[in-house]
Amino acid sequence: MTQTNAKTIKIMPCLDMQNGRVVKGVQFVDIRDAGDPVECCRAYCEAGADLLALLDITATVEGRATMLDVVRKVAAAATVPFTVGGGIRDVASAAEVLEAGADTISVSSAAFRNPEVIGEMVKAFGPARVTVAVDAAVNPALPSGYEVFIDGGRTATGADAIEWVKRIDGYGVGAVLPTSKTTDGVKTGFDLPLIRKTRAATSAEVVASGGAGTLDHFYEAAQAGATILLAASVFHFQIISIPELKTYLKGRGIAVV
Repeated sequence: MTQTNAKTIKIMPCLDMQNGRVVKGVQFVDIRDAGDPVECCRAYCEAGADLLALLDITATVEGRATMLDVVRKVAAAATVPFTVGGGIRDVASAAEVLEAGADTISVSSAAFRNPEVIGEMVKAFGPARVTVAVDAAVNPALPSGYEVFIDGGRTATGADAIEWVKRIDGYGVGAVLPTSKTTDGVKTGFDLPLIRKTRAATSAEVVASGGAGTLDHFYEAAQAGATILLAASVFHFQIISIPELKTYLKGRGIAVV
């Protein structure tokens, strides 16, 4: 079958962390427990995940560093590259996370507050090891229709999300991870306009995040321009398995690992 997306798509389960446990919320709130991070990591690696994300979702708002002991334990269990985000403020804190075993760091609120830190991280670690996450929500008053939120989606900034993506792109990062606060955890589908607009604004890899509920949703995100498909709820609660997803995407003409 003819491939409808020239890039190979990668599947990335996301472990949102709070108090050392994997959790999942809806629109960044209504948090529920989803298991032990090391057990989840092992299960996803065995199931065929291509990448993993480990996000310490309350580190920034609690004003603390990422839980390095959890990063070390996950690193010991992981057989695929994994990204860590949450509580990374500068090159020094990023270096600690990478030294603890992460392959890539993801920075969000600190990058927005001090954009120069993005360039510093790219210079220190190389583009492939730096992801910038952009939490965004629909705001028709802004040119792109999307507003940047920081502090785990708690703080509105008034800034246009796509203009911010363009600025991020100027630093040469390896990936941009836009999460739609509007669709996060709702399982009604990824925010496709946000993915398309992000794809048009950056040369980096685009990670689709927030809203997957069915197999079709992943296909739609790939068609919209995402090359990494991130999800949490559908994997954590066994709604969709990774082998099932890969088989489905192949059948729709999407190249997968």
